[in-house]
Amino acid sequence: MSGISLKKARIIIRKAMDAGNAAGMKPLSVVVLDAGGHVIAFERSDGAAPGRFAIAQGKAYGTVMLGMAGKAQMARAEAQAYFMAAVNGVYGGQVIPVPGGVLVRDKRGTVLGAVGVTGDTSDNDAAAALAGIEAAGLLGEA
Repeated sequence: MSGISLKKARIIIRKAMDAGNAAGMKPLSVVVLDAGGHVIAFERSDGAAPGRFAIAQGKAYGTVMLGMAGKAQMARAEAQAYFMAAVNGVYGGQVIPVPGGVLVRDKRGTVLGAVGVTGDTSDNDAAAALAGIEAAGLLGEA
């Protein structure tokens, strides 16, 4: 498998939003990025704030660029704030180091990209992302 296809990206988004709805989460926004950090697909639920794209993208972008899930990034930011500040400088302020950025791998462990979800608590965002990734037959690392 060479990457996340548009078909798989759409499955991830649909199933992440379904999981959010089923759990009673606030309106979600979901982005899927390829291994180079480029957007494959994005959707924002009805009622989600218009600025949510940048947050979802920032969660996913930091994840794929660092090869480190959102929870690990947050722990690193808490332990070494200067490092994450420097990383954010390198990437033009596009990194949001919190849960909700989930690394996507194939069954062999190859990184295919990342998913960013925003709209509810960061932990709930990550749970919705994982549900979408798993529904697409891929592996997520939150």
